[in-house]
Amino acid sequence: MSPDKIRLPRPAESDPVRAGVAAPPVPDGSGDGAADEISLVHIESREARTHRLSTSVLIGLMAAILLWLTTMTTGRAHFSFADALSTHKLGTLGVPGVPVVLVSGLLCALAAAGFFLGRSHRAISRTSAVVAGVTIVVGFLTWAAAGHELPFQVASQLQGTIALATPLILGALCGVMCERSGVVNVAIEGQMLTAAFASALVGSMTQSITAAIIAAVIAGVAMAALLAVFTVKYLVDQVVMGVVVNLFASGLTGFLYNQLMGQDTEKYNTAPIMGQIAIPGLSKIPFVGSVLFDQTILVYVAVCCIPLVYLLLWHTRWGLRVRSVGEHPQAADTVGISVAGIRWAAVLAGGVLAGLGGAYFTIGTVGSFSKDITVGNGFIALAALIMGRWRPGLAALMALFFAFLTQLSTELGPLGTPMPSQFLLLLPYLATIVAVAGLVGKVRAPAADGDPFIKE
Repeated sequence: MSPDKIRLPRPAESDPVRAGVAAPPVPDGSGDGAADEISLVHIESREARTHRLSTSVLIGLMAAILLWLTTMTTGRAHFSFADALSTHKLGTLGVPGVPVVLVSGLLCALAAAGFFLGRSHRAISRTSAVVAGVTIVVGFLTWAAAGHELPFQVASQLQGTIALATPLILGALCGVMCERSGVVNVAIEGQMLTAAFASALVGSMTQSITAAIIAAVIAGVAMAALLAVFTVKYLVDQVVMGVVVNLFASGLTGFLYNQLMGQDTEKYNTAPIMGQIAIPGLSKIPFVGSVLFDQTILVYVAVCCIPLVYLLLWHTRWGLRVRSVGEHPQAADTVGISVAGIRWAAVLAGGVLAGLGGAYFTIGTVGSFSKDITVGNGFIALAALIMGRWRPGLAALMALFFAFLTQLSTELGPLGTPMPSQFLLLLPYLATIVAVAGLVGKVRAPAADGDPFIKE
């Protein structure tokens, strides 16, 4: 590890003499006025070292698994790039199973070594992480599809990933808004569940997509206000209150479902479904266009909210106040910032995002509501938030990661892979645990996250 060198100009000898002060000693004994050099050595923290070692071991373990799967791979793997709903047919790509899995395992092993040795070079660590991710996905999919007549549907995998990731992204962004202000939001699940019910009910009664979205946003904000009034005003434990909100939302929507939707499905549970909006020009791109640029409005909203939340929190005066309240509310209060007001605003803004995410479960997909339709996606969004280190971009990326694995368990089922179906269903959750424990390493939440503020 080569130390960085900084050249400092040597002070002129005439200045201190002229001021009547003795000149400082000259390092190295050089008297030619040349700049002196000092060396700065990067010291790796204990947390960073633990993270680097655990991640390299994890990548090495995945490499060993890929090399072991090479012995179980037979035949060729086929990947279909033909979208059944598109006019562009790109056909099927066939690759030899054993060589691809073997090369993937070897490259993954090199990535593990690069991550282990790249402690002073972030570029090497990031490149190794990208190589490891690509080779693990390619190697695993090749092993799973090798030797089977049915091809792996790449278009279906990508479309399913986007569909599953949309509410997760909005839920994770809701968590970013709340927790950056110092309020732990375990109630994302309840907010999205209530919003899903409201959008289905209002959409069924009005047959209006716009009215359904507005109702979902109002429901999400109402549950956020319920969280804020108890945690910000009455200083109730934030985690406990989040669990209470989730239970209240589940009970309330279940009761109203039985009283209304269960009695007259045609009137109260037949909401319209959003149509897809094709972006002119981009939607005509073969394969990629139909997958990425022919989606519903909520998908585009979720994508646009990622830079919007980032700009709002990191490049506006209000965002600076939100982050200051989340880090040191006492200091923010001393300069005249209303801690309670900022937290209320951040939690309600997060409720808008959670409401949009909840609407996607009904009017964005099936057009009807069922009990506990969110099936724990709010907690998954919370995990994506932690994995993303409370940053909008990383949280959205982690939401895509979880959605990809969830859809992968669906796509691999028809192929008849030797992996048990029960393990395929557990795969997304296991991958999340592994990622949180190994890939993310030690993370630091906002310093005042979860701490009630008592004005003195």
